[in-house]
Amino acid sequence: MVEQFLEVDDPYQSGRRWRIDAEFLSSNWSCVWGRGCQGILDDPAEELQQGCCSHGAEVLDQDEAMTIAALAASLDPARFENHATASSDGIFSNEAKTHTRVVNDACIFFNRPEFAGGVGCALHIGALDNDEPPTDWKPSICWQAPLKADHAADGTLVTLRPWTRRDWGPGGETMAWMCTDCNDDNPAAFVGEEPVVVSLKHELSELLGPELYEAVANAVNQRESDQRDS
Repeated sequence: MVEQFLEVDDPYQSGRRWRIDAEFLSSNWSCVWGRGCQGILDDPAEELQQGCCSHGAEVLDQDEAMTIAALAASLDPARFENHATASSDGIFSNEAKTHTRVVNDACIFFNRPEFAGGVGCALHIGALDNDEPPTDWKPSICWQAPLKADHAADGTLVTLRPWTRRDWGPGGETMAWMCTDCNDDNPAAFVGEEPVVVSLKHELSELLGPELYEAVANAVNQRESDQRDS
């Protein structure tokens, strides 16, 4: 039997290992935003095209908050639907700047389908307009999804896995769907042409670091080879 989880030594920190969900990284999961994504509300809402943007995004730390604030101020108003609100009320929902503000039932950075400047995340659009990777502009939680890294309290182990309903807290069980819940009978988001370890190479490299990414990719590929040979 091929193990679902693989452990890889962290080349950047001695004594730390990464426990990788190789089953997910070898799957053909793909983000289907705008292509059938039902969103994270209590009822299916594909027509809203909100994806994961129905709630404000959690901000990693103060450094990330400062970066996002500076980038928000640089956005072209023609490409940022809530530019006026951001200028007058700010982009954060609290003084601690731990979450982005919700405007009209979605993250302040979400441009609605009818907005002429482009539907979707204004930060994502801004990054592409400037020929820069969206990972440099968006909150970490946004570009890392559907990947989630759970750090052990003692710092010796990090588990990398897909998000689950429980990760959303009490509201997770009532969401109309969860794209990583799909299975062979309901493939939905598992329609990609490449395995996640390839399709999310940039995101994984940013999250893990290039050297660790290569080690993880090699381990996942070896697992797939062993599975074919068994």
